[in-house]
Amino acid sequence: MASRILLARHGQTEWSLFGKHTGRSDIPLLDEGRLGAKLLGERLRRAPLDGLPGVEIRTSPLTRARETCEIAGFGDRATPWDALTEWDFGAYEGMTSDEIRAERPDWLIWRDGVPGGESRAEVSARADEVIEWVRSEERDVLVFAHNYILRTIGARWFGLDIDFAAHGRLDPTSLSVLGWSSYGEPAIETWNDRGHLSA
Repeated sequence: MASRILLARHGQTEWSLFGKHTGRSDIPLLDEGRLGAKLLGERLRRAPLDGLPGVEIRTSPLTRARETCEIAGFGDRATPWDALTEWDFGAYEGMTSDEIRAERPDWLIWRDGVPGGESRAEVSARADEVIEWVRSEERDVLVFAHNYILRTIGARWFGLDIDFAAHGRLDPTSLSVLGWSSYGEPAIETWNDRGHLSA
């Protein structure tokens, strides 16, 4: 069977709580984020996933993703990977979308990018690197990472331009699964699933 990718977004941080663009700033989890990571780990250990035996696991090297991975119980199996770091937001680091739009009313990151940070093409290329790795595996993979890079991976899974990622929301500590349809085409199995947080 072709490999799938399980996408785990990191838990809540102070900046994600207030909608601040958090790229390379190494912001730790809030207590809420730590609890979410624990509940996510419990879900991944229950049927049908059963702890994901044999699954290869990688994590962004940034604290909020690594800590989510560790609290979920997968830190000893995870390899840090720079390709999974969040978009470098450059001059917009730490700003909310409303603050940016006060200066640029029509701004949309997926179309317009950011000044002084990574280009759309650079983020897209990193997502393609992740997908190439997944599709070279003979087993499922699990990654712990961030909102914008995971949404970019979602768009590129289907070969779509990065701007398609504007249509996919990812909440903190959510779980998404990208796999394959019965016709062998890339498919969404689940997206932004947070059921474990209300269990």
